[in-house]
Amino acid sequence: MRPDHRLKVATTSLAGCFGCHTSLLDIDERLFELLGRVEFDRSPFTDVKRCGRCDIGLVEGGVCNAENVHVLREFRSNCKLLVAVGACAVNGGLPAQRNHLDLGECLQEVYATEPSIGRGGIPNDPELPLPLDNVHPLHEVVKVDYFLPGCPPSAEAIWKFLTDLIAGHTPQLGPGLIHYD
Repeated sequence: MRPDHRLKVATTSLAGCFGCHTSLLDIDERLFELLGRVEFDRSPFTDVKRCGRCDIGLVEGGVCNAENVHVLREFRSNCKLLVAVGACAVNGGLPAQRNHLDLGECLQEVYATEPSIGRGGIPNDPELPLPLDNVHPLHEVVKVDYFLPGCPPSAEAIWKFLTDLIAGHTPQLGPGLIHYD
């Protein structure tokens, strides 16, 4: 990498809680150092809605609906390297806990049986993305180059991972950087 060349980094969030993005923001003042080394495309730092061509794409969340599939495939096509960030992206995480349930029965119970704001039946609106029968980790839909586990990964783990990657090294997370709390 030329000294004057900053890598382009983009992020997106699918079916998850946005905790991994919060951990990215938790690198605190080191964000300024990071911004000196990378240029952010789609991310919490910009108001960019569509991902342009990028060197590194960070994705949090699993794939639970048709819109997630579309966003992930488009995002992947624009990123040289794709990183699955957090348990939801790596293995489906908490959203995948519904995988053992029948989706139709689950929707019926939530919208038609139990007290809810709807009580008018299962929503059927073109604005709502079609739910998938199961929540999938990213690698079941697209090629993933790196996996950064954790729920969420700590700010320290994200910092170490990104600085290794930006320096052109294979990320190495030593003891204490990966945890699940």
